[in-house]
Amino acid sequence: MLERKNVSHVVLVTYLVLELFIQNVKGLNICMSGSATSCEECLLIHPDCAWCAQEEFGSRRTVTSRCDYRESLMKRGCEKHFIQSPSSSMAVLKNMPLSSKGSGPTQYDVIQIMPQKIALNLRPGDQTSFGVQVRQVEDYPVDLYYLMDLSLSMKDDLDTIRNLGTKLAEEMKKLTSNFRLGFGSFVDKNISPFSYTAAKYRNNPCNGYKLFPNCVPSFGFRHLLSLTDKVDRFNEEVQKQMVSRNRDAPEGGFDAILQAAVCKDKIGWRKEAFHLLVFTTDDVPHLALDGRLGGVVQPHDGQCHLNEKNEYSGSTKMDYPSLALLGEKLAENNIHLIFAVTKRLYVIYKNFTALIPGTTVEILDQDSKNIIQLIINAYNSIRSKVELTVWDHPEDINLSFTATCQDGRPRPGLRKCGDLKIGDTVSFNVSVDARGCPAEDTRHKFTIKPVGFKDTLEVTVNYKCTCGCTTETENNSTKCSSIGTYQCGICSCDPGYLGAQCECQEGEDSMYQTMCREAEGKQICSGRGECSCNQCLCYESEFGKIYGTFCECDDFSCARHKGILCSGHGECHCGECKCHAGYIGDSCICSTETDTCLSNDGQICSGRGNCVCGECQCSEPGAFGDTCEKCPTCPDACGTKRDCIECRLFNSGRLADNQTCHRLCTDEIITVDTLNTDDQNAVLCLYKTENDCVMKFTYSEHASGQSVLAALKEPECGTPPDALTVLLAVVGSILLVGIVLLAIWKLIITVHDRREFARFQSARSRARYEMASNPLYKQPISSHAVETVFNMQNKSYNGTVH
Repeated sequence: MLERKNVSHVVLVTYLVLELFIQNVKGLNICMSGSATSCEECLLIHPDCAWCAQEEFGSRRTVTSRCDYRESLMKRGCEKHFIQSPSSSMAVLKNMPLSSKGSGPTQYDVIQIMPQKIALNLRPGDQTSFGVQVRQVEDYPVDLYYLMDLSLSMKDDLDTIRNLGTKLAEEMKKLTSNFRLGFGSFVDKNISPFSYTAAKYRNNPCNGYKLFPNCVPSFGFRHLLSLTDKVDRFNEEVQKQMVSRNRDAPEGGFDAILQAAVCKDKIGWRKEAFHLLVFTTDDVPHLALDGRLGGVVQPHDGQCHLNEKNEYSGSTKMDYPSLALLGEKLAENNIHLIFAVTKRLYVIYKNFTALIPGTTVEILDQDSKNIIQLIINAYNSIRSKVELTVWDHPEDINLSFTATCQDGRPRPGLRKCGDLKIGDTVSFNVSVDARGCPAEDTRHKFTIKPVGFKDTLEVTVNYKCTCGCTTETENNSTKCSSIGTYQCGICSCDPGYLGAQCECQEGEDSMYQTMCREAEGKQICSGRGECSCNQCLCYESEFGKIYGTFCECDDFSCARHKGILCSGHGECHCGECKCHAGYIGDSCICSTETDTCLSNDGQICSGRGNCVCGECQCSEPGAFGDTCEKCPTCPDACGTKRDCIECRLFNSGRLADNQTCHRLCTDEIITVDTLNTDDQNAVLCLYKTENDCVMKFTYSEHASGQSVLAALKEPECGTPPDALTVLLAVVGSILLVGIVLLAIWKLIITVHDRREFARFQSARSRARYEMASNPLYKQPISSHAVETVFNMQNKSYNGTVH
């Protein structure tokens, strides 16, 4: 009897060894190597893994073989209806078409994003995607709140805008038929050291100030005019205002911005309108924690605190708001903030725009002369781009975006489009996957929202983390030796029992431990577990979980970055990082997002390199900078900088038409009378203007990384010739040519005549010589006879007379 038992054990062990050998020859796949002991664990290993719930399947003494690829399970005999492999899916719940116009009777039902509501069913690791379309509709209502710094240095600006309402309304009517305007002002907290608080300055902070002896007391924020379409009231309110005086240079403008954003009812923001908040100042703002200088330590609560006089009552009670709080409240209320600041402050406020989504900055003239054009430019700039944001993003869900803008090219990693015209439609593809399973029956929601839009896309998430076979459970099943629960084709043994059919007890010595070695000569259970009932029981570890058929895997022996496992962007699986969506690399340190590689002109790495791990690697020789935007030696360097020279100095050229000059051209431009062409590090550029003049400038990069353009103050143009001078010159030239031609003709004739005359004289001389020396020559006879008779007659006549 004992011999039969030993023989049966030998046969069993031989069978199991043979089965494992065959699996090793084929190569362990990720599903079978994960050592899943239940259907739910199998689903978590990989989205391609499936579980076979069929009772008679494979070896009854192993459980990991039930977790495999769907195709492999079917080849191994698992019937299709026993295979558990849920997949992610998406369903559209609300999908109203996009609107084309924002005004008219349908303005309250304007749709600018499609779809509006979807539901996702996510299996961990199984990615699904959906499309989003966004359109900036035409003739959309606009609410504009003008927030002005009324410190003493802004007095000339206040004089300039006294009739701003009427002029601004006329310009805005070209862009929208539904425009409303509001007005508010600010100075700073009326406490020391921010303002003058001595008794003699209490009612007149300008007391004793010779240049401007009278002004009103300092105040934090004052709401003066709610949004209205009666623009004449704006002019009236501005006419009433007087400037104030504070002690330090920074202003309390951020207090005012926050109150203008959150006091929706008093300001009068309409839900169905485009919200613009124009912030004008000539100095830097106070930030969070600055209030402690005046003894104000309570952080700002982000709420509305306007009293019955429409003044900010919390000015001396709460600290200035932080940039994060400011950005949050502006986004909540769909407000686009426009910083209208003087040139010396442009860089400072430009840095703020990177921290506050939906914010732009424009350069304000010293007396605000250009404020109307500034607002129009900013409005066009804001409406020329669409950017998606995510609200209430669940931590266990990965999102990645691909933008398809007007050029029709998909751009992975981008969630914004620029250089759009009003009425254009852009598309985004959003990929979603879950990293794990939350608590049972957990439902998550998040919102996708274009910056500054009231329209949103609501996304509901359900998690597919359970198998359908779990509903068919047999407690104390005979299939499990009556000491376990049968579920999904396997036994879940009661405490103290082991084995595929709960046939072993913990602690029993295993007669044959071959099944607990990964290969001959290796440690039992990889030295990280105990062999019991021919199965490895892995030890617990303070570092994480040890698992696998031979305890060969764990979830903590993966690459780290700065001590963080898989950089915090992936899951460790058997020594290898499985990166979350949007990250790649051995330690998941590389981001596939390309937003950080996007240059000001909208190109990835300025078209001079590739985006790798969220950073630009410049491939164009001579290119450098965060987005390869600096390249004095590139063939297109002069061309790109020419656009900036034209728009910044002469308000002309391609960028001036697109209203994007200040956004794209942030380099320092110096105007000079004469260019220094001896600098070897500077590139000399020149181009022909529309007036046929030549504009010259040099382009160089300082060691600090700042680009510097040195340009002539005016193009070089030749002096136009005098018309009379040109006429006389032409006539004189014609006469001169005629005289020269006549002189040449006369010379030729004279020479010819002289030659002919000389030839005649020569012939004549030869004739005389021949007549005198020829002995054969005789005079004609007739001539001789006449002469004789004539002589005889003369003689006769002479004799008769005498």
